Amino acid sequence: MIRITPLVRENLNVALRSIKSNRLRSALTIIMIAVGITSLLGILTATEALKVEVKKSFERLGAKSFYIQPDYYRTEGDSKGKRIRNNLSISYLQATTFKSLFAEQVSSVISVYTRLNGQTIKYQDRSTNPDAAIYLVDEDYIEFANLKINSGRALSENDIKDGLYVCVIGSQAANKLFDPREEVVGKNVSVGGISYRIIGVLEKPSGNMMGGVHNSILIPLSNGRARFVSENTSWYIAVKPYTEQMSNAQVRELAEQTFRSVRRLSPYDQTDFYISYNESMMQSTDKTLSIITLIAGIIGLITLLGAAIGLMNIMLVSVKERTAEIGVRKAIGASAKIIRQQFLFESIVIAQIGCIIGVVLGFLAGNWVASLMQASFVVPWLWIFIAIVTCFIVGISSGYLPAKRAAALDPIEALRYE
Repeated sequence: MIRITPLVRENLNVALRSIKSNRLRSALTIIMIAVGITSLLGILTATEALKVEVKKSFERLGAKSFYIQPDYYRTEGDSKGKRIRNNLSISYLQATTFKSLFAEQVSSVISVYTRLNGQTIKYQDRSTNPDAAIYLVDEDYIEFANLKINSGRALSENDIKDGLYVCVIGSQAANKLFDPREEVVGKNVSVGGISYRIIGVLEKPSGNMMGGVHNSILIPLSNGRARFVSENTSWYIAVKPYTEQMSNAQVRELAEQTFRSVRRLSPYDQTDFYISYNESMMQSTDKTLSIITLIAGIIGLITLLGAAIGLMNIMLVSVKERTAEIGVRKAIGASAKIIRQQFLFESIVIAQIGCIIGVVLGFLAGNWVASLMQASFVVPWLWIFIAIVTCFIVGISSGYLPAKRAAALDPIEALRYE
């Protein structure tokens, strides 16, 4: 159990009385420190919440999941002097051929799909913004994307085979088009002048994954191919392997070899498609969020540096104003150590009051921003601890010079000071 000695208690009381007697100056310094901690902890809390949600999203898809997509970033210079076997786009035949071949080699869920952005979904006199999309999907897409059906059912193999005019609507799009108490399943919505009967509604995600599929409709790819796409439309392949006998690298290598064969590439031909992995995407996202964290830290530390300079200035002024008080305390027996502790305690108390206010405001602000992004509620204990330690260091560093100056005062000269 930590015991507070009478001397320490007395110095704390003196420090608190001094803060009360100089309320304006102390309040301004406390506000400066609180602003620095609020900006630092607020951004870091929001970033941590976003990191947690992004990690959950990738975990739902699975660590081994990957996508095969067109390599639109390949330039003409990359292929100069080399034989070009294919267009950059991936055809429907190539995508479905890969699906049938790879399914025989690896136990997995494989979905072939494409997406048409910039669409407007209409129901009677209501419509979504033109930022919705039509997802042309097969019967495996909902399972791959780990989407849940809130009401109705998912697209079936027969829906795809028969090219039916049915759709599954995202929760965000449904909220825009229908009253919350209205039965959505069975209603007809139109997109691109074509009517589709709703057979299912996606469940609202628990995290921040709004937009995208949740602001769109999913229709059978067989129906969409006849109504919306052209020969140049590129298709995407989503793969979620379930095998435990093969490592991630082995699965990806096999997928690349299989699709190279589908694309009729020889061993000497350059790979003309791109495979993106959940792991690499997650690492890229973490890198971006780490940069945001670094920028937030720099902003917060710059603000705290200004607050530290302000605190030191206040303490120096306080020493100057209380020279006579210091002389009296020394005259009645206070040592240089006691005087030094008094001003250090005062500086630390001011810094910690600002820290506590900043931690509370930063925590609330960060989680408020996280709630706007529909991310998880987090308590960043590590950053709270770092903030407290940082403010403790700020208090000591800002109060050391004034405390040292106060302790060095000659009591006789201090008593004659006016």
